[in-house]
Amino acid sequence: MSVIAPRNLTHLDALESEAIHIMREVAAELERPVLLFSGGKDSIVLLRLAEKAFRPGPFPFPLMHVDTGHNFSEVIDFRDRRVAELGERLIVASVQDSIDSGRVTEESGPRASRNRLQTVTLLDAIAEHGFDAAFGGARRDEERARAKERVFSFRDDFGQWDPRSQRPELWNLYNGRINRGEHVRVFPLSNWTELDVWEYIARERLEVPTIYFAHEREVFQRDGMLYAMWEGARLLEDEAPFLESVRYRTVGDMSCTGGVRSLALTLEQVVAEIAATRVTERGETRADDRVSEAAMEDRKRVGYF
Repeated sequence: MSVIAPRNLTHLDALESEAIHIMREVAAELERPVLLFSGGKDSIVLLRLAEKAFRPGPFPFPLMHVDTGHNFSEVIDFRDRRVAELGERLIVASVQDSIDSGRVTEESGPRASRNRLQTVTLLDAIAEHGFDAAFGGARRDEERARAKERVFSFRDDFGQWDPRSQRPELWNLYNGRINRGEHVRVFPLSNWTELDVWEYIARERLEVPTIYFAHEREVFQRDGMLYAMWEGARLLEDEAPFLESVRYRTVGDMSCTGGVRSLALTLEQVVAEIAATRVTERGETRADDRVSEAAMEDRKRVGYF
């Protein structure tokens, strides 16, 4: 009688298994979860994990995107097409609607951004739909404040986060008990790195928006970062647009998301670039994370992703 040897789990297999376990725990413990889907690489991986966790049935939660109105068109096109392919429900929470209703005030000037305004839009959408859990694609290697997060990151009835009051998580046991008005952010990719994400995308052959690969784009340079020229760009006196071969390590509001010089045209080439870099993606490509050492933590405390 032949004996079938057990398959050894790879590093990616272990990460995938843990993330699927987390998603199923949330579906079992919480009543109204939602998955935040921006069309970016991390949320693309979350969608694949949700497929593996819940297919052939539908997801036990809708998808939601907090749309600043200043997103890359390639990403929005990809978002809508991917959701249609999955046949899932997408909720779009609009920062423009928050501005129009007076909930937030639009910034002005050449360094104006809607990125920080997303917090109010997100919290309003969570309250409007009664969500008690929100899956996000944040990873602990992104930024030092992220490293303080638990997998289940609890928010009070004002949507605020206190890193000192987070619950212990031992042996992959998660306590999903919340009080009325509270909710929990859930990060199934907490133990993943940017390199893990790209290696998983390559292994699964997942489609990603084209801006993740090298392409020629009109950009301008400010504070050591390359920003895309777009209709809302306001150049300073010493700035001028030029063509450059760039790709994006993260996607978000065009006003504060920078590209990196690159010639990587394939998933394998992107993986090689990420393996060689020594700068975190947010440190290299997000202007609002450079405001201060505690910029991300300050935003998270009041309800940011």
